[in-house]
This record gives sequence, structure tokens and C-alpha cells, in this order.
Amino acid sequence: MDYKEILKKYDQEHILKYMDMMDEEQKANCIKQIETIDFEQLKNLYALSKKSNEEIVESLIIEHMEFTDKYKLTEEQYDEIKKLGEDVIKAGKYAVITTAGGQGTRLGHTGPKGTFLVDIKPEPEYLFQIILDTIKRANKKYGVTITWYIMTSTENDQVTRDFFEEHNYFDYPKDKIVFFVQDNMPLLNEDGKVMINKKFEIKEASDGNGCIYKALKKNGLLDKMKQEGTEWIFVGSVDNVLVHMVDPLLVGLTIKENNLIGSKSIIKSGPHERVGVFCKKNSKPGIIEYSEMPEEMAEETDEEGELVFADSNIVCHLYNIKAMEQLADVKLPYHSAHKKADFMQLDGEMFKATEPNAYKYEAFIFDGFSYFDDMSVLRVKREEEFAPIKNKEGNDSPETAIALYNKFWNLD
Repeated sequence: MDYKEILKKYDQEHILKYMDMMDEEQKANCIKQIETIDFEQLKNLYALSKKSNEEIVESLIIEHMEFTDKYKLTEEQYDEIKKLGEDVIKAGKYAVITTAGGQGTRLGHTGPKGTFLVDIKPEPEYLFQIILDTIKRANKKYGVTITWYIMTSTENDQVTRDFFEEHNYFDYPKDKIVFFVQDNMPLLNEDGKVMINKKFEIKEASDGNGCIYKALKKNGLLDKMKQEGTEWIFVGSVDNVLVHMVDPLLVGLTIKENNLIGSKSIIKSGPHERVGVFCKKNSKPGIIEYSEMPEEMAEETDEEGELVFADSNIVCHLYNIKAMEQLADVKLPYHSAHKKADFMQLDGEMFKATEPNAYKYEAFIFDGFSYFDDMSVLRVKREEEFAPIKNKEGNDSPETAIALYNKFWNLD
């Protein structure tokens, strides 16, 4: 189908008016974008954006999901499970991934979030550096060199690679740090129309951490992992300074319970903490976001007065390579978020958004859980494993994360 016919079919003919302002190269690039975008999918996603969270949740049967409390294991159970995981790591069958596609804009930082300098003791370190510290400690303990995969975005990929070059890969083997780029999705304005950016391109944004599965396959990295004998892969986010990238207990628990996926959780600080929680959705494992959870569900308690939906997602996920391969061929659902987006107007002037004016579509990594009958969940302590840096100040800020980091490592 010709690009003009595509635009007409999906009511996106306003793009033709922008093309009158483009030079030949810009126009060719725009046409290429039009021909690769799934406008049918965008049309369906826009319709979903107009649905309330309550409507979406009403179509699901949501139930409590079982978990294992790390601190309620007997010494015998702990040792048995830990050994199972340690055997995997010592055999070189373990790899780690950091999702690092975001920018540090909310922190007032220019550049990828992983390049943000955190004022921890005894001396400041970059977020990437803090994560690498945990990998280096594991390498020393288990006598291995773990491969670290870093998922970037089109927005920050080159800057991230340059950053590692400038810092000599923080004295880690260069061939053991592997970068790969996640895909993008177009943004839609509130009328369901695609937007144009200052480069005369259809405005896109990273399509969420759920794209990790297809991105690994697309970049040939699942084949690489198999060739290297990798059987278990941990995925964590770049902004948690207490993330334990190599935890034999999580690996061992998942193996013992005969599951292909596992994850860590922490107890919610209260019923309305803005976090996603583990649950069963239509009898399958999953996570329900705080924005999708009805108030009565968030406040529901059991016979002992404990929250039924208490186990928060801290993006500490574990996969068997078979699970990664299976999910690489699955089309995960997209979730919509109402965001601020600058765009070019038809008069050629840029519009600076001060309020949400666009829908961004993201796939969530945890939606992959629903393709399995069960998963292992290891409940851990917040003060030991979760100190994210998301905001410039207040909760989940550098100040709170630094305090938790220094306390955990006895650096106060």
C-alpha cells in the first residue's frame, strides 16, 4: 500500500502537510517511518487509552500470589537453596542485564540515567559503576567473569557507549559488557494523531522494558547466550543502588520450585504506595500497577490484618534461557501513559508542552509472566535491596538512596 493510502486509511493525512516543509532526505525518512509503523496497532491502542483502569481490571480475576519469605527459611532450607544457585553461577551459566534506556531528566541530570553521579561513601560513583561493583564482587567470590548486558535506547545508546569508553569500562573486560538497543513506538496526541518532532520525524519514544525479549533476539544475543552456556539471566533496573545482580538464593529457589521465572518482592509501605504488586491474573502470575488497582483491592486484608496484595515489584527478575526464548516470539500488550510531549506545529514552530498532551505506549516486562503457569517470588527486605533514584528530591531521591546505601554497607 502506498504511504498516502496508509495515511488516508488511518486518518493521519495531516502528515502530508508537514511533508511540504521537508527537504527530500527528511521526506524519504518520514515515508520510511510510515511504511514500518503498525497503524492498525496504534488505532487499537488509542481506543484502549480511552478506557478507564477500572474497565480494564474488571475483565480480570485477580488473586493473591504465593511467595517465599527469605527470613522465614530454616537454616537447612536456606543452605540447600543457596547451593543450587551457587552451582549455576560457579559453572558460568549465569548472566545479568540492566535496563538503562532512560535519561536523567527528572534528576536534573543531562545524559543517560546510568551516568548520574551518586555521592555515596567512601567516594562518589556513577549508577553504572555501583551496579558493576556488585558484579565484580560476585566474580571474585565465585571465580567467574559474568557477562553484563545493558539495554539502551536510540536516545542514549551512543552516549552510553562513549561513557564506558571514556572510563575504560571501569576496568571490566570490554568483551563482557554488551550493549543492545530497545525499539520505539510512536506517540499519539489526544485526538489519536501521530506527532512530528523538530527533526521532521514522526515522534517516537522507547517502547518500555517489556521489549527486552524481542530486542535480545533481534540483536542475536539469545544465540550468544546459548553459545556461551548461559542458562539463567537476571534483569534489574539501572536506578536501584542496592540491586543485588547476583543472588544465588533467587536462582536456587526458582530451580527448587521447578519454575522458569522468578522475582524478588518487598512489602508495601502502605496500601496506597505507588508501586505495582504481584498477583495472579486469571490464574496466571503477573503484576498489577498501582494506577490500575481499585481502592478496595489495594486496602484488602487477610485474617491476620495483613495486606492481601502486599508484595511490591522492585524489577529484580530472573529467567531461564528457555523462558527468554519463548517470550522473544510473543507480542506483549502495550499500556498507555498520559505524558507531556513537545511537537512541531503545522506552522513549523515547536510547541512546548506544560501539561500531559500525548499518549505513550509501553510494554511492561512483567506482562511476560502470564505466559507461564507459575513463578517463584522471594520476599526480601526493602532496606537491604531497594534504594531507587527516581526523583530529584523527597522519596526515592539521591538523598534517600545514599542514606540506605551507606547504611547497608556500614559506611555511615
